Amino acid sequence: MQTNHMRIASLAVAALALSGCATVQTPVKEDPWEGFNRTVFTFNDKVDQYALKPVAQGYKKVTPQPVQDSVTNFFSNIGDVYNVANNLLQLKIADGVSDLMRIVINTVFGVGGLFDVATLAKLPKHSQDFGLTLGHYGMPAGPYLVLPLFGPSTVRDAIGTGANYFVNPLTYVDPAGVSWGLYGLNIVSTRANLLGATDLIEGAALDRYSFVRNTYLQRRRYLLTGGASGLPDYGDGAPPPKYDEDGITGPASGAPVAAPGAAAPGQAGASEAPAAPQGASGPGETNVPAGQMVPPARFGYPAMRLH
Repeated sequence: MQTNHMRIASLAVAALALSGCATVQTPVKEDPWEGFNRTVFTFNDKVDQYALKPVAQGYKKVTPQPVQDSVTNFFSNIGDVYNVANNLLQLKIADGVSDLMRIVINTVFGVGGLFDVATLAKLPKHSQDFGLTLGHYGMPAGPYLVLPLFGPSTVRDAIGTGANYFVNPLTYVDPAGVSWGLYGLNIVSTRANLLGATDLIEGAALDRYSFVRNTYLQRRRYLLTGGASGLPDYGDGAPPPKYDEDGITGPASGAPVAAPGAAAPGQAGASEAPAAPQGASGPGETNVPAGQMVPPARFGYPAMRLH
């Protein structure tokens, strides 16, 4: 009986893998593992559809907008720690000092980061992570890679995720329950902010996987070259825009609205290509780029940040 169960499980796994390979539609040189990536993309989509998205919708429904904005600002302030560290590693001293000033101003005058006073003071917000630092020093991106639960990435960005873990302040929060609680709140807040954006993708993209992949890779190239790639500026200087079910309503802190573009990368960007791939890869996906979403340190994983 146990042997039969093992055989059935093996056949199920094989069928899942074959179904992923069968959906390859748009092969490109950056994505040699498209069959595997599509399978993981579908898995992430189901996790989001039945778990994360309903929770995010409930959070958005019961939480007053000012509280949502404060939660977004709080984790965005923590995310500036990544920006400081990586700008200094890249010897971008002026940007690093600017990001450090953002942390100080928002922590002191913004009540621990609940209010984005630094943006109102015209201090720009940069977007950096260790994957970009590796690219700055010449490491190639490698093949496109969709990570389970983490979403769009590349081999280089996946390596950078491990380094981001050591920089995230949430990694060192005790007790463990508080660390996990903050981690969960960050994920739910990020997903809630992107509900409208992912709905836009669902209506606009014929192949969501290809759309997410292309926008993520373009966005990462844009960030690495500082705009020299010729892509438009998607508004990294402003906090993440707030999306509702009808579209963009404005940034969390009241700063000027970033240029909307096609959302979703994924770290989110979006993040991660438009800003939305930084935070989500498509409607119903948990595909937050690996550099943006990282669990607390208790089990040796990196931790999550917002741009």
